[in-house]
Amino acid sequence: MVPGPSSTKRKRPESDSERVILSSIRSKKDMGIWTRDIKLETKLPDNVVNKSLKSLLGKRLIKEVVNIQKRGKKHYMAAEIEACKEISGGDWYVNGVLDKGLIHVVEQLCLRCIRLHMVSTLDRVHKEVKKSRVVKFDISSQQVGEILNLMVLDNVIIEVKRLGDYDSIPVGTTCYRVPTGAARGPTKGTENRGRRD
Repeated sequence: MVPGPSSTKRKRPESDSERVILSSIRSKKDMGIWTRDIKLETKLPDNVVNKSLKSLLGKRLIKEVVNIQKRGKKHYMAAEIEACKEISGGDWYVNGVLDKGLIHVVEQLCLRCIRLHMVSTLDRVHKEVKKSRVVKFDISSQQVGEILNLMVLDNVIIEVKRLGDYDSIPVGTTCYRVPTGAARGPTKGTENRGRRD
């Protein structure tokens, strides 16, 4: 008895329409392509495109991806390609949905670092967040800065320039500290201010 193809292996496109559609999808690389654009680019009838897409999905040659900018439109890309940040939303998104829990955890880490040192720079907070290993991706200084800016907008922390109060921080450096007399978190009603979902 001859062993059949492994169920974990990808199959090849069978029809010319599948090959044309797969080629169109692969040409878009990590940006993916919208169903309508596939139809326009390939000049194939709707029913042929839909049937071919279903077949290619079943063979795991392509995948459907959520485009955070155009949620209602189906986008496809080659199965072996990872979606770019413009499509997937980057590290703060999971399956096209903003990971508010992760953002909250990073906010708490930032706040803990600022409270621990009384005042802290972006560099120091970034090092503390990375050292915590709570975040599963290589979080950048820019990403931590974005979180700190949200916290400033939410009035959880304030941004100040070092004028001479803190010996370990050079004069003129942007620092973050908890406002004097502030509660242990965002004040009621400010936890979502300045945020876009």
